[in-house]
Amino acid sequence: MHDLEHLEQELVTASHIVHQQGLVNAFGHVSARIPGTETFLFPPRRSPALIRVDNLLVLDVEGNQLAGEGRPNTEFWIHARIYKARPDVQAVCHVHSPNCVAVGSVGETIRPLHHPASAFKDGVPVFDRIGLIRTRELGDAVAKTLGACRAMLLRGHGANVAGEDIRRACVLALWLEEAAGLQLRAMAAGQPRYFDPEEMERVHDQLFAEPGPVNRAWEYFSSLVAEC
Repeated sequence: MHDLEHLEQELVTASHIVHQQGLVNAFGHVSARIPGTETFLFPPRRSPALIRVDNLLVLDVEGNQLAGEGRPNTEFWIHARIYKARPDVQAVCHVHSPNCVAVGSVGETIRPLHHPASAFKDGVPVFDRIGLIRTRELGDAVAKTLGACRAMLLRGHGANVAGEDIRRACVLALWLEEAAGLQLRAMAAGQPRYFDPEEMERVHDQLFAEPGPVNRAWEYFSSLVAEC
């Protein structure tokens, strides 16, 4: 399969996964940088469950629509300005994960207490301003808050997850929501025992060993949407 066709198909698969796993419903979006460029594949204004290869759009980091029919989701500035600020980022998931919203609402952020959460050892900053991200200026503010991290929370809104490829961004979005759910349960039961920095480093290295848990998780979750 041609590289761009493969990228398009993986973006569609990731969109269906985050919907099937409850991170999005009618709203939310996944994007992928076209390698070596400041352009990216982005969905039109419809649920991630309805994304197909033939309805993908191409945008650039300045917010221009370069190809595709229809209008993009209005929060494309999240993706555009993260790509502008982070040349290392190849895919972005903007999700409305319920547990992430709940964690952010109590003045907390994700604090690793199980293995997959160690992917976020560098922290999960919180964008405190509520509301949709519909301007370049807000997109730049979001990208600044994310910094060099893999994920961030948006208070009352959800989360953004940035990855080196689509598979990693998608799986990390799932792990972030899992971490938030476990953290809420642990906080309700008592005082959670979070991982210390040495523990996070140790597990982080195991998580990203090749072929590693990321590919295994992708294989599993993509099999679920293939059966739908």
